[in-house]
Amino acid sequence: MPIWMLLTVFFALLGLTFLTVFQAQFDLGNMEIVLSLLIATVKAGLVIAFFMHLLWDKPLNAIAILSSLIFVSLFLGFTLMDAQGYHERLIMDPNGDLLERSQPKGSLVKKSE
Repeated sequence: MPIWMLLTVFFALLGLTFLTVFQAQFDLGNMEIVLSLLIATVKAGLVIAFFMHLLWDKPLNAIAILSSLIFVSLFLGFTLMDAQGYHERLIMDPNGDLLERSQPKGSLVKKSE
């Protein structure tokens, strides 16, 4: 593999790392994790394609790696969809300390008086 190609991928990875650090300075809400995972996926794709030589490997290896990435993204997606359901139950103060754990709506747990 030519040196110019390795250096191009290296500088692309370096630029994406700086982009990750730069975007962490902003409060993007729910989009913050989506953007971080997107940048990490692009970086992993570059490493897999060039440094692991997947571009020049047998197609079966590419199918195996891509299918595993699809399943990991599905598992992460289902986990993140479920995590939003528990967010309302925690009441935090501005310092990040847990003040109170609220009961889910329609809970059968009786509150003591």
